[in-house]
Amino acid sequence: MNEFTKDELRNFIIGLGVLMACLTAFLIFKLNQNEWKDAEDTDYTVFATYNRTDGLEIGDKVRMAGIDIGYVADNVLDDDFRATLALKIRKEIQIPDDSSAAIVSSGIMGNKYIEIEPGGSEDFIADDGEFSYTQDAIILEELVDRIISMGKAKLDAKSVPSTTPQEEN
Repeated sequence: MNEFTKDELRNFIIGLGVLMACLTAFLIFKLNQNEWKDAEDTDYTVFATYNRTDGLEIGDKVRMAGIDIGYVADNVLDDDFRATLALKIRKEIQIPDDSSAAIVSSGIMGNKYIEIEPGGSEDFIADDGEFSYTQDAIILEELVDRIISMGKAKLDAKSVPSTTPQEEN
């Protein structure tokens, strides 16, 4: 019977550890991906229409007060060339019908998601209902361009010499 050398045993243990780490990462990924398993029975659909949904994809989260309450199930382009999103919301979450749905980002370079700001109405959005108020995604490049142009305008205003006549003695 051959015995393993120290190097062979060490390489075997390292290889086994790497294999276990890969399997663990794969399982965690699959469990997170199936977070909304059996959603058809426990969720209802609401729709939100936006002019721009830049960076928002199917499967991205829907949140209210920072808590995940659903996900983006589908997106289509309507007849007016606007994006209509189908959002799956957990059945136990009732959303007031005057709520708004904004596309926001989790940080400067973070993923986009939909944040729902609840309204004060006592009526709720029904299954296959629609949000009346939506806010499009903010495009980072456009925001930076606006800030730069505001700064340039402020500098230009300061550099213009005063044209008020001075009194002569």
